[in-house]
Amino acid sequence: MNYPIPANPQEIAALQQKPVNEELIVAAIAGVVQIARAKGQSLEELLSEVLADDSLLEQGQRRWLSEIVAQAWKRLP
Repeated sequence: MNYPIPANPQEIAALQQKPVNEELIVAAIAGVVQIARAKGQSLEELLSEVLADDSLLEQGQRRWLSEIVAQAWKRLP
């Protein structure tokens, strides 16, 4: 992978300066999962945040993203 997994929210935010591609998205999701774990969050708490209503994603997109986050949570060491 060409992008390191972000270790903190500032590194996640810095990804906004990069061109969007699949590897960047994978790195961002992995970073979010690892940051949530480091904060002591459970998978359920993280999914609740992903599923929270916002102006960026429609409900169906949030559900789809929550499934990907759950898969990443289970697969990442």
